[in-house]
Order: sequence, then structure tokens, then C-alpha cells
Amino acid sequence: MATALVTGGTAGIGATFARHLAARGDDLVLVARDTERLNRSAAELSAAYGVTVEVLTADLNNREQTERVVQRVLDAEHPIDLVVNNAGFGLHSSMVEDSTAPDEQALNVMCRAVLLLSNAAARAMKSRGNGRIINIASTAAFITQGHYSALKSWVLVYTESLALQLRGTGVTATALCPGWVRTEFHDRAGINASSIPDIAWIDADRLVRECLVDADRGRIISIPTRLWRTAIIAARHAPRSTIYWFSRKLTSSRKK
Repeated sequence: MATALVTGGTAGIGATFARHLAARGDDLVLVARDTERLNRSAAELSAAYGVTVEVLTADLNNREQTERVVQRVLDAEHPIDLVVNNAGFGLHSSMVEDSTAPDEQALNVMCRAVLLLSNAAARAMKSRGNGRIINIASTAAFITQGHYSALKSWVLVYTESLALQLRGTGVTATALCPGWVRTEFHDRAGINASSIPDIAWIDADRLVRECLVDADRGRIISIPTRLWRTAIIAARHAPRSTIYWFSRKLTSSRKK
């Protein structure tokens, strides 16, 4: 029986991953900051699917707490077969604010933690000859929408590079690039998404289901739905001036 570790596993995309993994019989290690919510999620998943759910309270903005999660990934006696680096939050502040504290926190959670946990997972899995790493990037990685795009671009390129270095080892790395997904993400981030047309939204269950198939097939980049795959192909071939124009329009439309 496989064991999967999911960061940010009590809400949004992370919770959907946890549910799908439990439904296919994987034991879980859920990582999040809220102990009460972790315990509640663990109890619900265990009762519904009959799997073992371990909880690990950690704030991935904190280096020492992140290291505890790293040590769990490296535990050879209780191996982790799949790591989903999902923890994160939305950013929509200006890049020229007086304080960079929120952006530094985002860097720690969405880049440093991904680096540390992916590195640990890759080493542990490589020694066993099998494993899967899924890092949540974003379609924002293909445009220029402030700090969030910059951070998710790093996640995308890092995961691509990791996947190439792991080729032939039995371990794969996949970057999931969601578009707009129907979760609590935008409300929690204070982002106005009311102008986004219904056709652009992705169901979280479909997102996770397609990503798990892509990861099992060893695909390096997972982009859900034909609509978003077409959009990303267009973004990759469009003139940069067009990307800059679109990014400015999108940023202004999401401000409250």
C-alpha cells in the first residue's frame, strides 16, 4: 500500500488530492498549520476510505518546522511514495510595496519548501527506485502577473529540471499548472474573480484526477482540460508584448 504526503492538505486543491488518494487506497500524511482542521480531515478520510491518516502540523514559512516535514519524507522505515507540494496562497500586492514581508513568506512556502521537500523526496525515492513528486505550479507561470507568476515560474522550471535529472531512476516529477479552480483559494486571498467567465473555471476533482493520471504516466507538465492546454500553447508562442498587455489587463480586473 502506497503512502502519500500532501502539504496544504486540508483545504482547496490539497484536500481534493487527499480525498482522491485515499479513495484509491493510499495512506496519507497531511501537512498544514491548523491542527484542529488536520485532525478533523484525518478522521473524515479514515472513516470514509479506511486508510491510515497521519497528521503533521507545520508552518512551511518556518525553516525549522519545514525541516520536520523533510525528516518525515526521509524516514526509511515509513517511506513516502508520493509527495504533493501544494501549500500556498494567492498574492495580489504591488511589487513596490514598502514591506516585502508577505512576498518573503510566499517565497518560503511556495519555493523554499518545494525545494527542500522535493530534494528529500527525490533522494529517498531514488534510493528505492520508485516514487512520484507533484509540485503545484500555475498557468500564471506563463504570464507576468507579479510575484505570484514569478514564484510559480520557479516551481515550473525547477520541476522540469528535477524531472530530467531523475529520468531513468524510477522517480518522476510533475508540475501541475492549474488555471482558475473552484475552491476557497480566491476568497481567502482577497482576489476578485467575478470577471472570470464560467468556461475558464476548472472543477477541482477533474484537475486532480487528470494530474494523477499524468503523474503515473511520467508527464513532466500537467495542464488540465483542452481549453487550458490550448491557452498555454498560445501563451508560449505569443509575442511578449501580448503577454505583457494581457497580464496588465488581468491584474487590473482582479483588484477589489
